[in-house]
Amino acid sequence: MKTAQDFILEIPVLKNSDQITKARQILRDGCFREVYVEDAKKILFGYIDLTDGLRVTATKSNITVEGFVKDAPMVNPEDSIEQVAKTMKRFHTDSAAVVDVMHHMRGGVLLSDLFPVIISRNELHGTVASFMNKKVITANPADELQKIQSLIIESGFSAFPVTHKKRLVGIISRRDLISTKRVRSVVAQHAHTTIEDVMIRDVVSISPDEPISYAAGLLVKHDISRLPVLDGETLAGIVDRHDILAALA
Repeated sequence: MKTAQDFILEIPVLKNSDQITKARQILRDGCFREVYVEDAKKILFGYIDLTDGLRVTATKSNITVEGFVKDAPMVNPEDSIEQVAKTMKRFHTDSAAVVDVMHHMRGGVLLSDLFPVIISRNELHGTVASFMNKKVITANPADELQKIQSLIIESGFSAFPVTHKKRLVGIISRRDLISTKRVRSVVAQHAHTTIEDVMIRDVVSISPDEPISYAAGLLVKHDISRLPVLDGETLAGIVDRHDILAALA
């Protein structure tokens, strides 16, 4: 049986006294959506994520990460990967901290690494319509980037389908805002750049009537974390890795 130990990675760790700009740089330059924080005794203190990295737009700041820290998903090295995935689903994160009995970090595991293995050895039942999130907030391609940044911070959602005249024309995520230097500069300077300038146009989508197992396969094939759901040309919802984990037999 595969366990957390089989997928453990060395993962960046911050001190709770580190500045938020340091956390933002790690999140911007790496593959991580969360970064973990230790206290002075090197005990796991919590985590911050990409949304927290968007809250401070200044390139220099004395604000520390301590005020942004949330309770962290923790797993043991011997936990099965299904147990690990359930912990991530409960916290709605894309990673989990692997800790010892004293809550010292030994590393981390990523949902993107576990997901293909989990869906390959577990049955998925039902259609996309049964598991998709129907409460979808959309963006307009003419909206300015500052608006989508505010939506991400206020809503807790990490990505937004972009629609024009009710048709899907793209998707934009918090990663798009934090990882591109030009976009970061625009947001920091409150410049007038629109979502259309930076959104992803080549969007993989799915029908609500398709099996949820097919949605899982598309996520793995294209190495993406979510799929807009289209009923004809109308956006009906969105389905992500966490939704698919709910369909496990």
